[in-house]
Amino acid sequence: MKLFHNAKPSVSGLALVALISVSSGFLEATPAFAKEPAKAQPAILTASAIAVADKYSADAAEQIFKEGGNAVDAAVAIAFTLAVTYPEAGNIGGGGFMTLYVDGKPYFLDYRERAPLAATKTMYLDDKGEVIKGMSLFGYRAVGVPGTVDGMWQAQRRFGKLKWKQVLAPAIHYARDGFEVSEQLQQRRDDAAKDFAGKTNFDTYFGNLKQGVNFKQPDLAAVLQRISDQGAKDFYSGKTADLIAASMRGHGLITKADLQQYKAVWRQPIQADWNGYRVITAPPPSSGGIGLVQLLKMKADIAPDFKDVTLNSAQYVHLIAEIEKRVFADRAQYLGDPDFYKVPVAQLIDDAYIAKRAAEVNPNTPSDTKSVQPGLGTTMPEKAETTHFSVIDKWGNAVSNTYTINGYFGSGVVADRTGIVLNDEMDDFSAKPGVANQFGVVGSDANSIDPKKRPLSSMSPTILTKDGKVSLVIGTPGGSRIFTSIFQVINNVYDFNMPLQEAVGAMRFHHQLLPPNTIFWEPYKPIDGELAKQIEAKGYVLKGQDFSGDIQAIKVNGDTPEAAADPRGRGVTRVIQ
Repeated sequence: MKLFHNAKPSVSGLALVALISVSSGFLEATPAFAKEPAKAQPAILTASAIAVADKYSADAAEQIFKEGGNAVDAAVAIAFTLAVTYPEAGNIGGGGFMTLYVDGKPYFLDYRERAPLAATKTMYLDDKGEVIKGMSLFGYRAVGVPGTVDGMWQAQRRFGKLKWKQVLAPAIHYARDGFEVSEQLQQRRDDAAKDFAGKTNFDTYFGNLKQGVNFKQPDLAAVLQRISDQGAKDFYSGKTADLIAASMRGHGLITKADLQQYKAVWRQPIQADWNGYRVITAPPPSSGGIGLVQLLKMKADIAPDFKDVTLNSAQYVHLIAEIEKRVFADRAQYLGDPDFYKVPVAQLIDDAYIAKRAAEVNPNTPSDTKSVQPGLGTTMPEKAETTHFSVIDKWGNAVSNTYTINGYFGSGVVADRTGIVLNDEMDDFSAKPGVANQFGVVGSDANSIDPKKRPLSSMSPTILTKDGKVSLVIGTPGGSRIFTSIFQVINNVYDFNMPLQEAVGAMRFHHQLLPPNTIFWEPYKPIDGELAKQIEAKGYVLKGQDFSGDIQAIKVNGDTPEAAADPRGRGVTRVIQ
């Protein structure tokens, strides 16, 4: 029995005519798409697989696969469904990154939010030049121009097999007919409501969201129906754009012109060879892809120091922290929006440069934080309330997608008469260079606020291939902890040969240069007892953190996919024959 009605699938292919230009070291394409009949592809895997944030998006993806859709169709259906059933992080009012591997080729789509046209470098500073607490986190002025709808539209138009209406149908169903609220969702709503009280209209839309209740969102259903009928045009220049602009008028900075001028951008993914695998991951404005490659290669460079070191022992934690110190020093200085700032990507992932940084690691005691400078000549965590999903289809195509509204329920602002939760992504800019954001991470002028600029992110949707075939699809929310979490799970799988579910569930920790010599531990598997004493004896301070990620991963064993959802969240996996 189908959960919702969809039109019959139309299997179609793609003809791509692209205008290619080089910008900030990346090829960018402005595609024109024409559907043409596709040749039937033989399956190369025994099944399709998904690892997603909740059961409703899993049901949506399964439905899409049964209708003949591919990994991109399923990914778009998941993204829109999570905007309804996972409203604390799933979204159409935010943005993100998508790493794709389609027909044996890697792609990357940047649909990150942008600063409004009226944004200024000093918009969050008082008359003394100090950061106004909370202004970039809560309310209308915290909102960046959303990119999710255009990102999903471009991805599905370029690579999808089904009709656009088909991939929107699950989300429309859950918005119109409702879904049952989980205990975790209500708890997150309750926690967020305390921050938004008296500042936003959050409770008007989510005040009745309670565990066990069938929660309906008719305004959002109407928006999704218009997007289904009209494509991304409705969100950026149609009725929905008018409603968002009207809601912001007199309160925030976003206008209809901001929406009309927004475009997602196809960029070249970061690619690197590591231990026989090809790592395909996020380029700037993500810091995560570069950071992940640096971590993986630096650890390989000092492999002798790890010989006979037990996973997650005090010595292991120390060595990883030493590597992470140097990665975060580079992150703070060199990374920003490549359309505004020339990011030295090639230098930062160059083998010789990484080997030089690795040689600085002190294998015995923590390096003095002040001595750890950016390696090419001069950091903070981000909000963790992002969501990730991983998808692979029977033809071997894969999607790794991470998107966000930044904090749980974003800015707390819901655009009137739309049900759209708007992001608080402006906090990911450096409101003032050298001053930490909500994650404790600091940034330089490379990540300062400018109109149309995309803020720096740590989102790192990643795909590993071997001999041209997908081996691993992985990603997570977690702010600045994102790429350090992915790094640890990849190590667990490939360096310690752990089964995927065990690798995802294992203890994780984090260090980010500042605060000095501080190791953050997670509530799911805290660092305590004898291990805590041994780490503190090395000169570290241990500090608990509220969030430890929500890894969603798929590993391919031969021709059989295996999926794992993080036990820390409410994620669901499916292997779909």
